[in-house]
Amino acid sequence: MLDPGLDLIGTPYLVYLDTAGAVARGIHSSRVDEAALPTGDAMRGVPTDGTAVDIEGADGSSRWRAVAKAGAGAGQDWTMVAAAPLAEADATVDRLRTTNVISGVLLLVLLTAAGWYALGGGLRPLRRIEHTAAAIASGDLSRRVPVVAAPGTEIGHLATSLNVMLGQLERAFAARAASEGRMRTFVSDVSHELRTPLFVIQGSAQLYRMGGLADRADVDEAMRRIDREATRLTALTENLLLLAQLDDPSEGHLDRAPMDLRTLATDAGHDLRALDPSRSVDLTGPGGVGPPAPAPVHADEDRLRQIIANLIGNAAAHTPPGTPVRIGVGTVDGRAVLEVADEGAGIAPDQAGRVFDRFYRTDRSRTHSGGANAGLGLAIARSLARAHDGDVDVETALGEGACFRLTLPLLRQS
Repeated sequence: MLDPGLDLIGTPYLVYLDTAGAVARGIHSSRVDEAALPTGDAMRGVPTDGTAVDIEGADGSSRWRAVAKAGAGAGQDWTMVAAAPLAEADATVDRLRTTNVISGVLLLVLLTAAGWYALGGGLRPLRRIEHTAAAIASGDLSRRVPVVAAPGTEIGHLATSLNVMLGQLERAFAARAASEGRMRTFVSDVSHELRTPLFVIQGSAQLYRMGGLADRADVDEAMRRIDREATRLTALTENLLLLAQLDDPSEGHLDRAPMDLRTLATDAGHDLRALDPSRSVDLTGPGGVGPPAPAPVHADEDRLRQIIANLIGNAAAHTPPGTPVRIGVGTVDGRAVLEVADEGAGIAPDQAGRVFDRFYRTDRSRTHSGGANAGLGLAIARSLARAHDGDVDVETALGEGACFRLTLPLLRQS
């Protein structure tokens, strides 16, 4: 019957010590082995100030937690000692320690697995970037880093930046390849253009050295051929130097001043009539509508005259004598316009897109002299126009003639 009461106060063993310190009376829970109870000596050693101490049981294998309280009554002093075994508490602590160790190990394993998975997931995009970089290093410049993360993440920013950089690299390599291709074509064309006059000059000189030009007339004819080809070489060299200057935008080669394209159109008409008096030359507005209209520009007059000379020279060279030509001048859509339109055979569509290429001629079999037909005139015209922030284009169709149009920015009126 004492067990519930002792369990209620949590003390399985109570001892009453008399004045001499002997155990006058003791009660304990029936669940406690008497052989394991603390001895009287151990109980007397418990301080009476309420401090809890650990004592051993009589069997020496158990530990108890005891607290003592002194008192007086009925004419004598007494001490009450309460003790509780620590076996259950030690077992609980051991279980907690074991549980903590096991839980810690399991948590460590779980965190390691989660970290490994998260790290693998985080590095997976970097591996794909690495594979893309390896493919690009092998020469596949079209490859791009796959977008494997949200744009707002660091890897997303990295992928976007790399793709932008790769696009720029691809364009740069393509531009370099195109430039190298143009350079090879240019060198080949220059070599071809230089070879013919040089052969003529060399052949004439060898004939003279070998005594093949015995008569004065033969010598004079050889000198005329040498002079003609030398003039052609000079013209070709000057044109190439001009194109080289125009290819360098940092070099200031324009002497701009206010002027009106109508003056150049009028002079161009006179020049064309001088080249072929049989031609009908009309001065009109753009598109052949109305009379010539003002077209003020801020440009280098000498260079513009060179452009127009090339345009009318092109019309004279590629149309039969007597073919009518129209020169239109004015403004269209806020731009100054000067156009040279002929009624010749026109240009095939596949050729029209290449007439402004250097050394391109629609008629490769045509003989050319003086460097005027080396295929540089229209290329120079377009380069000069673009140096003025303008352009030269062509509208043509087979059997409908060709219209070459120079457009320039209008002069800003202050």
